[in-house]
Amino acid sequence: MRAQLIYNPMAGKFPSEPLIERAGRVLRVNGWDVDIVQTKGRNHITRLAKRAAVMGIDAVFIAGGDGSLHRAAAGLLGSQTALAVLPSGTANVFAQELGLPSLSWTNPTALESSVKKLLNGTVRTMDVGICQGTPFLLWSGAGFDAFVIHHLEPRSRWQKQFPSTQYAANAAWLARSWTGMDLKIWVDGEKIDGTYIVVLVTNIHLYAGGIAELSPKARIDDGKIDLWLFSGDTMQETLQHIFDLAAGRHIDSDKTSYFSCEEIKIKSKKDMFLQLDGEPIPPSKSVNISINPQSLRVLVPNDLPRPLFSKDHL
Repeated sequence: MRAQLIYNPMAGKFPSEPLIERAGRVLRVNGWDVDIVQTKGRNHITRLAKRAAVMGIDAVFIAGGDGSLHRAAAGLLGSQTALAVLPSGTANVFAQELGLPSLSWTNPTALESSVKKLLNGTVRTMDVGICQGTPFLLWSGAGFDAFVIHHLEPRSRWQKQFPSTQYAANAAWLARSWTGMDLKIWVDGEKIDGTYIVVLVTNIHLYAGGIAELSPKARIDDGKIDLWLFSGDTMQETLQHIFDLAAGRHIDSDKTSYFSCEEIKIKSKKDMFLQLDGEPIPPSKSVNISINPQSLRVLVPNDLPRPLFSKDHL
């Protein structure tokens, strides 16, 4: 078996280079031929992943955060090469979904532990979202959450030490100046008009660094994406949505709407702030989102902490 281990030296709360080598040794001890490569930037990750797929490499292990996975997925889409996560980023939400331990000051062996869990797991196929022609692994967002991300990123390593606290503080501060967006939304062709604080499209359960369970019914292989609309236009409504989401009360709120769908189109008279997988992308007045079903192979542990797959067969 051949693997490429790509690591992002800028990801996470502290430098992880020595720990990457230890993770590579675990792969080699288990019979894998491993090539360890340091990235030179975000787009470099996509190019490396695409080259690995062309070479027929069995798996690309990404030591980084959700942003690094986002870039790798774009290079592996539709190939036979599996994506594997070694969580050394800031929040590592996808790794949380898979039950993998994140690298931290108190858990320096997390990458080795993650390798062992993945090698005892299996390869599955998952859906990938497409927003503005760009693949996303986890979420796409328009409105307030993207507004916060545009103000947060990029972050220094020191700022990454307290990601959840920093995000919450910035969200509370920025809420005072946020007003709703008057939007026209088509969900699988059905039109909806309204004023919304935020529009979130998700392929997974967790959100906001993993502190909130946004979409409990989400499955990553069902050919659907979950759409959440948070209505309103005031600071008070924005803050209430933040609190409700953190507490799981958004599911029953009369200010929230949920759809499971395949295609979403959004139009606004003003530019909308946008984010993909927690990374800012250029604002736009028109957004197109769809699902590319069963298009990415992923290496996952067998003991998942929550239901992620709708299909029982492997």
